[in-house]
Amino acid sequence: MTPLARRVLTAALLLAVFVPAVLWAPAWVWALLMAGVVGMAAYEWARLSHFPPSAARAYAALLGLCAVALPYVLVADWPAFQTGLILLAVAFWLLVAPLWLLGRWQAPQPFVRAAVGVVLLVPTWAALLYLHSRGPGVLLGVMAIVWIADTAAYFSGRHFGRHKLAPAISPGKTWEGVAGAFVALALYAGMLSLLAGMPLLSLVLMVSGLLYLSVLGDLFESWIKRVSGMKDSGHMLPGHGGVLDRIDALTSTLPIATGMLMWLERSA
Repeated sequence: MTPLARRVLTAALLLAVFVPAVLWAPAWVWALLMAGVVGMAAYEWARLSHFPPSAARAYAALLGLCAVALPYVLVADWPAFQTGLILLAVAFWLLVAPLWLLGRWQAPQPFVRAAVGVVLLVPTWAALLYLHSRGPGVLLGVMAIVWIADTAAYFSGRHFGRHKLAPAISPGKTWEGVAGAFVALALYAGMLSLLAGMPLLSLVLMVSGLLYLSVLGDLFESWIKRVSGMKDSGHMLPGHGGVLDRIDALTSTLPIATGMLMWLERSA
């Protein structure tokens, strides 16, 4: 089986599980599934950070258990805590992550890596719960931005890629791939404008911002892997690497998209 065939087959199997869960799973089942994703991604992050095996397992278990327990422990305080997590992610992705990449920071200290893993994964989990509570269409509509961008960038980069986007961080990514992703997302924004009656310009600006964040999330994980001397975060998903490889762009886009939605809901 070719690498592309493995990649497509794995994506199809993931969608076969994920989409029914989005459409029909009750909130508590969805929360458990996403806590499992957090735990697996946390383990991969810990291994990228060169934690000892026992520490990596403990770190993954701790984040997974926090994801299961927090909404039930906090109860009435959960919405405010959820908002705080989203604001934390906004600050990281808009301020810290660009400086991290510009400065080529390595930050090998275990405490720093553990803290960054929390900032990457816990707000993403909180965003997944929030968007799911707003309905399957909202969650799938937001996640489709990343999926469309990733797919379009992959194929346009393979066929037209000539100019490297960030060769010192991720040699495989090209400006042509980003351009292909932008064109695909502009078409997606046009479709949403027709179906939902939303202003086209606003949608194009929104998806453009989320495309930037998607690329930023991808580059951030690529830099961490380069510093760690690892090609993939794991090997759980044939053709895609690890769970963290699959959700790297979601860690940067979902919390920001959730923050936008929160702001729109509270401004209405």
